[in-house]
Amino acid sequence: MVVQRAECRPAVQESYVKLKKLQIEESTKPLRLSQRLEKAVTTNYKPVSNHSYNVEYEKKKKEEGKRARSDKEKVLEMLFSAFEKHQYYNIKNLVEITKQPVIYLKEILREIGVYNSRGPHKSTWELKPEYRHYREGEEDESNME
Repeated sequence: MVVQRAECRPAVQESYVKLKKLQIEESTKPLRLSQRLEKAVTTNYKPVSNHSYNVEYEKKKKEEGKRARSDKEKVLEMLFSAFEKHQYYNIKNLVEITKQPVIYLKEILREIGVYNSRGPHKSTWELKPEYRHYREGEEDESNME
């Protein structure tokens, strides 16, 4: 609830008038100014059909060639050793680690892993619970025999 109302006005003095004049002058100045150049600009950028970094990338890609499918057991071994280091991996990192085609890798991951489509580990793969302790389970089986 408002009890009283007050209005404030600045004291009209010479310093206040100077300040307002400066503010008005600053606001009327153009933001951009054109300049006259003494010499013409000689640094021309000519179009290039293929940039050097593109050429390097193409050369690297050609050397690698297409990714060949390895034996499933070898790929499983690489995946299990990777999942021993970290619990979650995105598909891009798994492709780098295993050097396998994405489609082939996804086939294998569907068998042994779970894809996280939401939550804090969105778009990542993790091992199914029955494969999580891969090394320990292998030792247990050999001790039982």
